[in-house]
Amino acid sequence: MKKFFGEFKKFISRGNVMDMAVGTIIGAAFTAIVTALSNGILKPLINTVIYYICGGDSDALSKMYTPLVTVLDDTGAMDMTKSIFIDWGAFISAIINFLLVAIVLFFIVKLFNKVKDASAEVRNAAKHESPFTKEELKAFRRQGKTRQEIAALEEAKRAELAEAARLAEEEAKKNAPKTQEQLLQEIVDLLGNKQ
Repeated sequence: MKKFFGEFKKFISRGNVMDMAVGTIIGAAFTAIVTALSNGILKPLINTVIYYICGGDSDALSKMYTPLVTVLDDTGAMDMTKSIFIDWGAFISAIINFLLVAIVLFFIVKLFNKVKDASAEVRNAAKHESPFTKEELKAFRRQGKTRQEIAALEEAKRAELAEAARLAEEEAKKNAPKTQEQLLQEIVDLLGNKQ
């Protein structure tokens, strides 16, 4: 049981699980906003447009809905609370709701991918930073060198710098003051040679 909880803790503490949780919460909140916009503003506007398309007469209210079962009130008009009908305004509003959520999620994912790609480019640039200065690179371009030629020069320069660093490290080791262990070892070796 302890192993299970350890694995679960490892799984839940991963960054992508946390990102997914945050995305779900934000998506739910945004969906509530879009649903309120759709039901509170768009649906009445759509029903108004349908009302005027149907001629704007007093009978147009019944034309905004497709009645399946019609119950009439005392005046002979359709009783909306007791009738069964298809609400076209609600249907169109739901389609608009879906499109709005899809568009916003598209932009969020696009922005996330852009940030992710930019951070990957920065990491790659840091790994493959040119050993030449900007002025030297500009001079190579003015000389008409291709990217492949510049890349080959950069690789040669990196190899040269790595070799110089290796030689400097060896030289530093030679000239470094000896540690106590090294001095004691030399003394032991000298005493061992005398016997």
